[in-house]
Amino acid sequence: MSVPALTPPCALVELWAVRHGESTANAVYADPATADRTEPLPGLDRDVPLSERGIAQATALGGWLAERDPGLLVVCSPYLRARETWRLMAEAAGLPAGDALVDDRLRDREQGIFALHPPAALRTRDPREAERRERVGTWFYRPPGGEALTDVTVRVGQFLTELSRAATGRRVLLVAHDAVVVAVRQYFGGIGYPTPDHLPPVPNASVSHWVTEAGRLGLAKWGEVGHLMG
Repeated sequence: MSVPALTPPCALVELWAVRHGESTANAVYADPATADRTEPLPGLDRDVPLSERGIAQATALGGWLAERDPGLLVVCSPYLRARETWRLMAEAAGLPAGDALVDDRLRDREQGIFALHPPAALRTRDPREAERRERVGTWFYRPPGGEALTDVTVRVGQFLTELSRAATGRRVLLVAHDAVVVAVRQYFGGIGYPTPDHLPPVPNASVSHWVTEAGRLGLAKWGEVGHLMG
């Protein structure tokens, strides 16, 4: 007989977590013509912008945002693709984009020496490390100089604990990355919440939603993309 997980108390009323719109790197990884490239992408991960599709997705998020409480507290990742997503969705909703807070703990998972490496580039550069990644698994694999998803969950959990104390009774919107959204889910799952065998899909520009019940936040919706269908 399984024992239910012990969920942490949280003083927030509601929490939404939005993944940024498609980035130029996402587009390269998703395109069959470029997904197998064996060279890393140029530049820094934190400076990767939105693709044209990502710009359209972020603008569509503005329609979703316009239906929310205008008193939302917004906290954004410092990475360009997340900040661009927030700016575009705020502009489309007629809200001031400058009202968002930025917190470094919402940054994307750090990939260390393999930052901006498509899978084929990692296999070409270090086949043994690519094999180790497959063997260890997505959740626990830590690239040299980078983070495992367990590390992301620790820092996101620290952020959420502080947020609960600082924003009691507030409705909060996070604009960040798939790894951060998954970490939020794991944190609110509580002590004893099972570790996922595979990373739950978090589509670009999707919205995940947690609501309060008896002083705990419970997952209401995961990875919703209906606002992109209009």
